[in-house]
Amino acid sequence: MYAITGITGKVGGAVARTLLAAGQPVRAVVRDVARARSWVERGCEVVTADMDDAAALAAAFEGTQGVFILPPSDFDPLPGFPQARAVIDAVKTALASARPGKVVCLSTIGAQATETNLLTQRTLMEQALRDLPMPVTFLRPGWFMENAAWDVAPARDEGVIQSFLQPLDKAVPMVATADVGRVAAQLLQQNWHGVRTVELEGPQRVSPNDLAAAFAQVLGRPVLAEVVPRETWDALFRSQGMKEPLPRMRMLDGFNEGFIAFEGEGGDIVKGEVGLETVLRGLVSQAG
Repeated sequence: MYAITGITGKVGGAVARTLLAAGQPVRAVVRDVARARSWVERGCEVVTADMDDAAALAAAFEGTQGVFILPPSDFDPLPGFPQARAVIDAVKTALASARPGKVVCLSTIGAQATETNLLTQRTLMEQALRDLPMPVTFLRPGWFMENAAWDVAPARDEGVIQSFLQPLDKAVPMVATADVGRVAAQLLQQNWHGVRTVELEGPQRVSPNDLAAAFAQVLGRPVLAEVVPRETWDALFRSQGMKEPLPRMRMLDGFNEGFIAFEGEGGDIVKGEVGLETVLRGLVSQAG
């Protein structure tokens, strides 16, 4: 039995589908049973647990061969990441109590960075889970291709995408959520000892200009990428309702300046199978 958190999202759903396709039993760990109805129909066992409830998580993880941890993301965190820390403490306590056979935890590219940014939430998770008594794998994917969902409407309607990633010709590791879920499921079915880190990107690295060109191909119209000036970010994010935009800004700086990158740069990095154009066609189709 494999316990999957975040199963109602893209990555967790892909993990579960891959396991089910391999004939493996899946326990869906959800906050709301109503949202998991489709997983019941697929033959999954369903249990409820909030990610900051150690006792409920321990019960959900009990007796499992492996657990997939998908930490919820706080996109506007308070200083010190109190919400993330509450989840981390609960997850660590639950895993130490339940003693599953192994753990795969979704982390992020740049989790080794020492400068505080939005992704520090994942750094803290890695630090906390490294001394657990069971095998642990941290899966560090690149920038999700599905982040381009925000660009569909302006690309389609105006022929322009606004880019916080800059310069426009700098390619960064990107990956489809389908690949993240598939690889996580494969890792869960492997055997290893101790702690390991697996870094994952798509078939090719992608620059903002590449993203615009792919949109042009999908939409059948010219699309250009434009830089969002760095000096406008704070006011822009605050106008969108963010109260603490600095962690997000420093994350973007990290990609642009290079301190958010794969730790094994130049070494072994797993390559996904799903290309950018495939993801964009899906996003455009969903947008209608």
